[in-house]
Amino acid sequence: MALLMGRNLLTKRFFSHSLRRNGYIVLVPEIGEDLPDNKNPLQQDDGLPEFNNVTIEHCMAAIGRQTLEFETDIKRIEQELTKKDHVDFIKDVVNHLEKHGSALDMTWGIAKTLYLGNSALMPTKSYIAIHERAKRARATKYNSPKIYRAAIESLQTEKLAPEEERVTKKFVLEGKLNGLLLDEHHVAQLTDNLNKQAQEKHKFKIKYETITRKFNQKIVDHQVMAGFPRDVAAGMSQNPNGEGPWVVNLQPHIYQAFMEYCPDRTLRWNAWNANVSRGSGYGDKEYENSTTIQEIRFLRQDQAKILGFKNYGEVSMETKMAGSVENVQKTIGDLLLHAKPAQDEELKTLLNFATDCMFKGERIELWDYDYWKRKQCRSLFEYDDLKLQEYFPLNKVLDGLFDMCENLFDVKIKQRANVPVWHKDVRFFDVFESHSSAPVAGFYFDPYARSSDKSHMRQNAGWMVGIQNHSRIAETKPLAALVFNFQQPIENKPSLLTFQDLQTLYYRFGQTLQHILSRTTFAEVSGLSNIEWDAVEVTGHVLSMSLLNKSTIDAISSHYLSEDKLPQHMFDSLVNVQRHTAGTDLCKELYLSALDLELHTTKDYWLDIVKRMWPQYRSFPLDKVDSHPCNFHQVFYDEWAAAYFSRVWSKMIAADVYSAFHEVRGQEKQTKDVGKRFRDTFLALGGGTHPNQVFRNFRGRDPSPKALIASLGLKKSKN
Repeated sequence: MALLMGRNLLTKRFFSHSLRRNGYIVLVPEIGEDLPDNKNPLQQDDGLPEFNNVTIEHCMAAIGRQTLEFETDIKRIEQELTKKDHVDFIKDVVNHLEKHGSALDMTWGIAKTLYLGNSALMPTKSYIAIHERAKRARATKYNSPKIYRAAIESLQTEKLAPEEERVTKKFVLEGKLNGLLLDEHHVAQLTDNLNKQAQEKHKFKIKYETITRKFNQKIVDHQVMAGFPRDVAAGMSQNPNGEGPWVVNLQPHIYQAFMEYCPDRTLRWNAWNANVSRGSGYGDKEYENSTTIQEIRFLRQDQAKILGFKNYGEVSMETKMAGSVENVQKTIGDLLLHAKPAQDEELKTLLNFATDCMFKGERIELWDYDYWKRKQCRSLFEYDDLKLQEYFPLNKVLDGLFDMCENLFDVKIKQRANVPVWHKDVRFFDVFESHSSAPVAGFYFDPYARSSDKSHMRQNAGWMVGIQNHSRIAETKPLAALVFNFQQPIENKPSLLTFQDLQTLYYRFGQTLQHILSRTTFAEVSGLSNIEWDAVEVTGHVLSMSLLNKSTIDAISSHYLSEDKLPQHMFDSLVNVQRHTAGTDLCKELYLSALDLELHTTKDYWLDIVKRMWPQYRSFPLDKVDSHPCNFHQVFYDEWAAAYFSRVWSKMIAADVYSAFHEVRGQEKQTKDVGKRFRDTFLALGGGTHPNQVFRNFRGRDPSPKALIASLGLKKSKN
């Protein structure tokens, strides 16, 4: 794993946003000792963990032993390499690591699953200790100069199969980004630079989290809260019964809901002002982040030069499907041609609607947008999420989802009883090929919110954990866990899913399919492993996009009382809601993507960049207190520096992929042909083939933004 950026997306991107800070702490040794159990609960004879008996001590002991063994194996490989005149990189290095790393990966996956599924069994502090120890050990294979040189020699002298070449290139790229090409002087410079970056990022994090916690706005007026959904009001309440007073804070799920439902413009402005001015220095100077982000930018620029790149944007593109900053900028520009005119028209009609509703402002400001967007949406489309979810009981949705997988991908999914799990709600499913009697993969399904031991976050209510990768070398079968926070059944009422729940389920299940149906030889590139950052979300988005197909909705909808399918008028409303203000919302994402790239490819002061770029993308005036780069944590603390564009890019690729299904809708044979092609490419090839080639294999051409533009209902400017 490169010092710059990890390639395991389910480690880096996913857990950086989900670590909980509450829960009790269990003191455990940093590296555990073997426990006296005769039976190992981490893996039974059938290859599954005995989850009901796994303890923190089991995981800590196993991680301590396995990481030590893995690091020892690296040293042993290095010693063997020095003895050989000719090195077979795949046989002497990769195959060896596949066999000796699988147990470590399994334990790490079990710990992740317990952390998300039952934090009483795996508290935050314990998981972080396991996660950091495992990550550090796994990184050693990419930090070995001897393994790096062997990989380069193999590429130069060996005739490798395509997947073998991809694996070997991974070791070369990681070594390059880790500075293994550098001389001693430049290695020292790089090490010093990365240490300083870590310090500055830590400063940013502390200031950001502190100033975020400091804002609390108390509301005592019941009329202000009258229109809020019950669960949102309860989440803001200071009383167990959900009554007032209520408190607004800057936690995303609270802040976003408040901006959508608060009818008081002054209160909305106050919350918005606090949100966008975080780190600016307008308030508490001690939390000013302007100098910190500038220092991080300069350090990253120096890091790029040490590694031999023109700027940090070029470094980022080494691990992206897009390939170059110029390619990303061109795509952003092409999308903007359609999104900006749509934004102007959307804000014009939104102002007219708000004015008819007694709004007194001269224009829609940023602190007005979410509130009036919600009201306009409800007025135009009569959309009611509570009524909609009555048509989507969880078990019916699962049946329809599994039937789709059988029809399109030729696999059967069957529940298996009596599998040890971490909670009684959890189910286990085997995955069978149509021609096989033995399962080829399996996954756990933990559907319901549990306030006692599961974190519920409104905007991130689902996770997929790859517990074990497919490997022909280690002879391991894919194993995954899906963890959600859906509504629990109540008395005679089943668990009912909102449309956002459906999107989350389909998105995570798309990723699960890519994990469990991967057919690569090596775990190193199986499933989501080694997929470029801007392509790792594609399969998830493809499945979630299918929810705007009436046949998909018909297959999974059944009113929990009448068993009626979702009516056509409600489906039409659903589609319209998804396209509502699509131009404005896309312009925001395009702006942040372009801003991120500009911050990491130029030396201009951040405020000058904002003033120059804002009017190109946003149709709102730029307020003088708006200092959003100073709290742009995704790029200055999380792992998305010069990579924020990946959100839009992956949706663009997914829309193009899904359009292949859309083009043959209603034609059963052609649809199955597209499904088979999707399985043989995106689901089977994992990270063993570059995503550009995977796309060409599936679509027969290079990707285009046209499908995304069409799916959002956008039209190009006439100018």
